[in-house]
Parts: sequence; structure tokens; C-alpha cells
Amino acid sequence: MVTGGPGGDWTALDARAVTTARVLAMDAVEEAGHGHPGTAVSLAPAAYLLFQRFLRHDPADPDWAGRDRFVLSCGHSSLTLYIQLHLAGYPLGLDDLRAYRKKGSLTPAHPERGHTPGVETTTGPLGQGIATAVGMAMGARRERGLFDPEAPAGTSPFDHRVFVLCSDGDIQEGISSEASAFAGHQRLGNLVVVYDDNRISIEGSTELAASEDVAARYAAYGWHVQQVGLAGDGDIDLAALSGALDAAVAETDRPSIVLMRSTIAWSVPGAQGTAGSHGSALGAEAVRAAKTVLGVDPDAAFLVPDDVRAWTTSAARRAGAAEHAAWDEAFAAWADRNPGAHARLRRLRDGHLPEGFADARPSFPAGTPVATRRAFGRALTAAAAQLPELWGGSADLGDSNNTTVDGASSFLPASSTLPGADPAGRTIHWGIREHFMAAAMNGIALSGLSRPYGGTFLVFSDYMRPAVRLAALMALPVVHVWTHDSIGLGEDGPTHQPVEHLASLRAIPGLDVVRPADANETAIALWKVLGDRGGPVGFSLSRQDLPVLPDGTDGFRPVAGTVRGGYVRWEAPAADDAAEPDLIVIATGSEVHLAVDAARTLAGEGIRARVVSMPCREWFDGQDAAYRDGVLPPAVRRRISVEAGVAQGWHDLIGLDGRAVSVETFGASASAAELYDHFGITAEAVAAAARDLMRVPATATGRPQGA
Repeated sequence: MVTGGPGGDWTALDARAVTTARVLAMDAVEEAGHGHPGTAVSLAPAAYLLFQRFLRHDPADPDWAGRDRFVLSCGHSSLTLYIQLHLAGYPLGLDDLRAYRKKGSLTPAHPERGHTPGVETTTGPLGQGIATAVGMAMGARRERGLFDPEAPAGTSPFDHRVFVLCSDGDIQEGISSEASAFAGHQRLGNLVVVYDDNRISIEGSTELAASEDVAARYAAYGWHVQQVGLAGDGDIDLAALSGALDAAVAETDRPSIVLMRSTIAWSVPGAQGTAGSHGSALGAEAVRAAKTVLGVDPDAAFLVPDDVRAWTTSAARRAGAAEHAAWDEAFAAWADRNPGAHARLRRLRDGHLPEGFADARPSFPAGTPVATRRAFGRALTAAAAQLPELWGGSADLGDSNNTTVDGASSFLPASSTLPGADPAGRTIHWGIREHFMAAAMNGIALSGLSRPYGGTFLVFSDYMRPAVRLAALMALPVVHVWTHDSIGLGEDGPTHQPVEHLASLRAIPGLDVVRPADANETAIALWKVLGDRGGPVGFSLSRQDLPVLPDGTDGFRPVAGTVRGGYVRWEAPAADDAAEPDLIVIATGSEVHLAVDAARTLAGEGIRARVVSMPCREWFDGQDAAYRDGVLPPAVRRRISVEAGVAQGWHDLIGLDGRAVSVETFGASASAAELYDHFGITAEAVAAAARDLMRVPATATGRPQGA
């Protein structure tokens, strides 16, 4: 069955390729026995049009720097993407489509970045894709300004677009509102979104839950808005869609959205337009009937006619090769004109730090009271002076988070009249949009040329968690700056005092949570993070001043041990250097100096205590067993953890004989000093717990309990 197309050079082979994509989606879900066939079947024409006519990409080089980016925000319809990658000639074979959703396949249920060639970002949690794409568009604008600011629009090798295919679910998720409002405010003209307005969700019609005018909503955001209705047969109107995409690409002063009507599971008798087709296999008889309607052999499965494959693959590869060659020529000319910028680009691609970076780290004199948030701000500013790739901001808390490293350069569109406005500015004013901030940071980081950071209070990390989790899943090098990290923030009270958040964040695999004890631990930890190209890191920083502890004197061990994640910070002297301590106190952040005070008191009573600073459990757990056992000797079972939060997550280190000095309820409104005393997070409480432990035989076993 040959359906209509956009006209011009649209051929019968293009129409057959669309039909092939539809039936491949049906067959893959039938083979798996589960999946999301309806959207993949109905979106085949739009996806084919994008990949064959609008996207600049090269199937022979999926990571080509000059490519446009495509984000399938409705990640549940992963077959929409996999099938186009297959037809275009990416290294994704027919056997991979047959293995859809199977263990070890290149075609998992939702697209995973780094797993399948051609997948730009991991999607599936609705709304994340469109928000990540806004970050990609931001990153592209910043990088263009960093490397080629003088080139006329559309002429730079750093110019590319970000295309998004999203669903009703994406539009309904709150993060899409945050992201879309920001994109409109920033006038991100390199962003094009196609919204599949099929008006069906799992429970039925979208009218069950939504009735707003989406076009008016996006117009209010400042987007270029177009609407494409259904064709006469109920299918996507490809001619209208093609024209709308032409207009969207031509619009460079605003982000564009095309509201495209479709009929879910179009062409499947009995299933089209139904909620059941969203997430369940269509069934063998329905698939046979659909193939008959489409003019395809109903008894054939995973059929890709040779002429269709040759047509789609050769067209995509031919276009990709030509665009790639033209880009290579433009890039070479740019490199000749800009040797300094080219050298910087090579450094970033190689993941290297500039010479002298190690010497730029600030240090802080012992005894000086400094909040770790302020120490972080000073260190961040020093790092930014060396690293132009380091940029970011705060969710309207710049002065509190200390994340404004360049107060004279704000990331704002060229149309802005605000002081310091710069389309490639360094400081991002995210507004009060924590969830979007985290997702956009993921998008910025995906190019590999930027190191984004974003700040807010630790308690509001709850708003960010889905995007933080995706950063960990993709191992993206983003830096989260979470300040006001405990009851120590004081009078703002329990709504703003995080008590369960450290344990919750440490539960995310692949996320390093750093809670430094003082200013020097803070700077050393930041330098370690910036020297790595690993996954996401969250800094948990104090509002209140903390004493800078001595470094290698007066019983204190060298603070350089910070990079190990856990190290001996202070220990009472022993007559025999080989003697093990009587007990170990493990503390983090603002509680380390309390642990040291307690250990000194205990030393006067003849109890030899070791204080271990544990700024990062993840780093410590990554050390070899010999190192870990050297810091926490297995024979020393009298252990105390000290942290102004819940004790969950410490019992594996303190064991059955241990004690936890912790906060097991919500906070209260009072000064920091009053709250620490009220909740028993004091040197006296630590010393009392130690004395209690010393009354227990070293071989005893018992359950951990609060001090």
C-alpha cells in the first residue's frame, strides 16, 4: 500500500519503507510478547521523514561531532528509533530487532545511551527527554560561542540542531513545563520538537486528565508553534508535517514545536485509536490483518525487501557522507584560522586538564572558620579561571550556593537587554526549576565538551532525583552543588533541614556523594572530581562555618587522604605504633570536628580513639581491601558513626557492636547550635557513646542502637 508523502522527491520506495517500518514494529513486539507497538506503528512516517530528510547524521559515524541530535523523549516507543537506525544503515541488524527486549540485546525496552549506536540519551521516564534536549541545545549554543563566536549564523562547524519526538505523557509531566518555559525564555532557535498528539494514554483518552490548549501554552512560552492535522485516511499528514518542519528549521530565533496529530496503531484493524494498543502486543491475527491492509505478505515476519533496504541505507549513507565531508572541510578551515581554540578543543576531547591546574587549588589556614559552601565557591571560582568548559549556576540561590563564578556574564539570548547578557555566557540563571536544571545538565554534559554544575539546597535534591538517577545511569560528569546540608541551617526549620537525603542519595548506584569536613577537604575533593571524567558527583556542603582542621600536625593526618573517600583524620598517640585503637569514630562533614573533640576528651580518660573522616563513601568503597582494612581494622569492632542525618547506610561499617549518633526524626526551628544540642549531635554525645561501648566486651555482639 503506497501512502501519500510530502511530495517532491518522495517515491514509492519511501512509502514502502514507511510500511516496512510499521510491520517491523508489529513483528518485534509480537516476537518479544510485550512492548509498546501502537505508537511505534503510527509514528513510522514521521520518524522516517526526520531521519531521511531532516536530520544531519552519518550512519557510518554515529558519534560524528557535526551531527544533529535526535531525542526520542517517548522512550517507551523505542522501536520508533531502532527501526530508523536499522533502515538508515547504522550498526543495528535485523537480528537485533528480533532480539527486542531480550537479555544482552542492542534493543532494550527503552533507549540507552552508550549501549545502542545512534542513541543520544537514555529516555523512558517521561519528560526527561525533552528537558535533556533543552540542555543539549544550551550546550550547543555555549560551545559555539566558546569556539567560533564570530561566524555568521548557520556557517559554523559548531552549528547543529536538536530534534525531539515527544508524546502526550512528556507534555503532561511537570518537568516539560520547566524545560519549555526556560527554552522559550532563552530563545533556543536550534531546538525543534515534534509532539505526537495522538490523544491516547494507557488509561484511555487524554481527556480523562488533560484539557489545556497545548498550542496556546507553548505560544505563551515564546515558542514558534505549528499544528498539523490528520490526513483524510486518519494517518499522519506527511506533506503538512514536511512543510511544518521546513518552517521550524527556518525559524532560528525561537524554539519550534509542531503539534502533529496521529492515530495510535494506525492501519491495525480493531486496534487503531485504542488505549490497548499503547502497551500490549497486538496479537497475531491483528498483525496479519494489518499486513493485509498494508499490502504486505501476512505470513512473512521481519521482512525488509532488498530494494527498500538498499534505498533507505544508500540514501542515508550518501547524504551523511556528503554532509560529513563538507563539515570536515569547514572544520579544517576553522582549525587553521583558530589554532588556540583548536588546541583547547583537542584538550577537551581528550579529557585532559590544562597545565598548572593542580597548582591553582586554593588552600585554607588551620583554625579559620569557613563554611564548606563558601570554600567550595572559592575553589569553584579558581577552577573556572582555568577551565572554560566549567559553567553553570543555581536554581535562584547563587549567593547562598556560592555558584556564581562570573557575575559579569549571564547565559541569556542576544535579545536580552540585561547587564552581562551573552548568548554564550557562563552563569546560568536556572530560575526555581531544580528538576529541569538537573536534566538540562545531563544534556549539556552529553557532548563531552562541557562540565556543567548546578546548585540548590540539599533538601530540594528531592525535586531533582529522577534526573540525577539518569545522570548516574549514563555516567555523566555533572556536578551537583547541594548546600545547607543538615539541621545546621537553623531557623528555616524542618521543611528545609535534610535528614534523610544523604542516605537516599547514597542509595543511587553510580552517584558519588561528597560531604567534606572542612575547607581543605572541599577544595581537594573538587580538584579530584574535575580531574576525572567519571559519573555524577553531589557535594553536600554546610551553611554554618566549620573550623579548618590542621594538616599533618597535632595528631592530625594529611588532608590529602580526602581523595581516598575515607581516611584517618586524627588519632590519639599510642605507646606502641602498631597498636590498634580502642575504638573508631567515623564522621562526615560538619560532624568531623565534633568527633575530634570527643576523641581528645577520651584520650584524657585513657581511651584511645581513631577519628576517620569519610567525605565520600563511594570513593572509600572503591579502594582495595588492604587500604580499607588499614583505615577500619576489622578487629576493632567498637565503632561509632556521627552524621547529622539518619543512620541508615552506616550500619555496614559500624557493625552489630556499633553505635550511631544521628538524627532519626525531622528537624526543628532554632539556631544551629541549639539544634545540635537538642538532637544530641555533640562531642559530649560521641564521648558518651564511646564510654558505653568500652563497657561492652570486644567480642560481644549486639544490634546497633542510637547513642
